[in-house]
Amino acid sequence: MDRTPLSVLLPTLSWTDACDEVASQLATADELFVICDHADDPVAERDGLADGVEVVVAGDPDGCSGKANAIDVGMERASHERIVWTDDDFHHPEDWLDTLAADYEEHGPVSEVPFFRGRDPLAVLLEPTNVFGGTLLTWLGDVAWGGGVIFERDDLDVEAFRADLRRTISDDGTLGEHLPVTTRKRVREVPAGGRLRSTLERYVRFIKTVRFHAPGLSVFNVVSLVATAAAFVFAPVVTTVGFTAMYGAIYAAFGIRRWTFMLALPAMLANIPLMGYALARRTFVWGGRRYRWRRMFDVGILE
Repeated sequence: MDRTPLSVLLPTLSWTDACDEVASQLATADELFVICDHADDPVAERDGLADGVEVVVAGDPDGCSGKANAIDVGMERASHERIVWTDDDFHHPEDWLDTLAADYEEHGPVSEVPFFRGRDPLAVLLEPTNVFGGTLLTWLGDVAWGGGVIFERDDLDVEAFRADLRRTISDDGTLGEHLPVTTRKRVREVPAGGRLRSTLERYVRFIKTVRFHAPGLSVFNVVSLVATAAAFVFAPVVTTVGFTAMYGAIYAAFGIRRWTFMLALPAMLANIPLMGYALARRTFVWGGRRYRWRRMFDVGILE
């Protein structure tokens, strides 16, 4: 199938199955930039790259996250007008790239939605929260997700976007400030956590991302948690049954076949202390670096 050439940006430190999957889907004129931090990262030593695939060393970030820095360097290196972002931690079926390209022809800028599947007890407990906020609201709000998004340079002010990208944390949160997208109801399962510490750090980062990029949603989340706790106190059985049924319906609507919808109410109640913890935390760790995110465009890198 003939289509417009694509520049695909995939930040990673190690070569994963996702790199092979995306590389195998490239058309003749496409290009895939696998973007790492340093020349001694494992992926930088990868030999035998397929045609159209290049490893790019982005260097250390200065005033932004490593992921935002990688995307910025990739945007500069990309030679085509039509650009795809993706991540290294989920399965890309063999028609993934062609499907995104076809979506763009019909809808313009398009994004997919993630489902974060837990790999440790806390991440499993938080699955219903992630399905509501990370899957349902991403779809309902037409929110860009960096794991699967396609757009063209003319769809946004690239220079203004890159200037913001170089002074913040969230790559897709920043993209959403500059680019309206149509979010397709197509779910990609992303492993989440693995260790309690990494799950906590990820949770803090997500809460701070919502705080800066969607402050109204942050207020809604706090009010919802308080209302849920009050409902549980006064009508525990009705609240438990109602929440479980509602989340079961959300899971079913997105084709997520996991028993964890039954944890909906415990997850909501657990979010009360966890959200307080996340909002109180001054720093968090992501990709081996510790960040202090003071305001949307005020980022300190501590280590």
